[in-house]
Amino acid sequence: MTIIQLKTFLEIASLGNFTLAAESLGYAQSTVTMQIKQLEEELGVELFDRLGKSVVLTVSGTRLIEYAEKIKQLEREILLDVPISDEPNGTLKIGVSETLCYNLFPQYLLAYKKKYPKVEIQLMFVTHDTFPEMLKKGTLDIVYTLNPLIVRDDLLLLYNKPENLSFFASPKNILASKNEIAEKDLDSIPLLLTPNNCNFHNMLITDLKKHDITPKIELETSSKEILKQFAINDLGVTFIPDMSAIDEMKSGKLVKLNWSGCSFPIYSQILIHKDKNVNNAMKEFVNIIDSSVYRE
Repeated sequence: MTIIQLKTFLEIASLGNFTLAAESLGYAQSTVTMQIKQLEEELGVELFDRLGKSVVLTVSGTRLIEYAEKIKQLEREILLDVPISDEPNGTLKIGVSETLCYNLFPQYLLAYKKKYPKVEIQLMFVTHDTFPEMLKKGTLDIVYTLNPLIVRDDLLLLYNKPENLSFFASPKNILASKNEIAEKDLDSIPLLLTPNNCNFHNMLITDLKKHDITPKIELETSSKEILKQFAINDLGVTFIPDMSAIDEMKSGKLVKLNWSGCSFPIYSQILIHKDKNVNNAMKEFVNIIDSSVYRE
């Protein structure tokens, strides 16, 4: 079997169609058909069930997916790490939490691309519940996320920095004039929160329940822009990272409430899968973010 055959196999599995895979890869359909036929003959199994114009993976095809993805990932790592060069090159697949893009991440990315133009960056927004599997499969090489400190046996932490998670409201809000607020002050206050699959949401709800407070959730959305707009219009209090409300605080549209209740520790973190080789492209990505030159 060849890497080309395995790449073709993965493309067909993704698109569910030989013709679409051939167009995507720039091959004639007969070439794609022949590659899969040769792969199936070598393995002695059928990889796809042909259902008219569509195809679905067989049990054997499903088993091959994980191995094919690992081989494809290893090919990228070889191209990034093996060629003798004074600087990293190849493709680096980065997963990033959307919230981090409100702050300095765009500057980090521009600095990286300027310093290492031979590295092709492929960027994808991720959530905390999806990226570990993406790292395992090799869909991503490295993840830059904002969460409570992540400790998992299958992940390796390369970097972390404490960040702030706070309550924000319109200057007109009833809580804005208080010298400080705690859990009891949020009783009956409309809350503008991230969804219930978000760690920020769960941290707050868990804390309020400990204080026997039933939260009044006015809005749940993953969009920080919507949460901020609702807060600006005094439709409730939002609970989001400081970095996503910097401009609104500077302009006076939102005020940060002086919280004296439970602490909510979060960190910007860089993680990889524990079995991943830390190549030069990844090391330099961490170095750029860790450099004091780019800090606020």
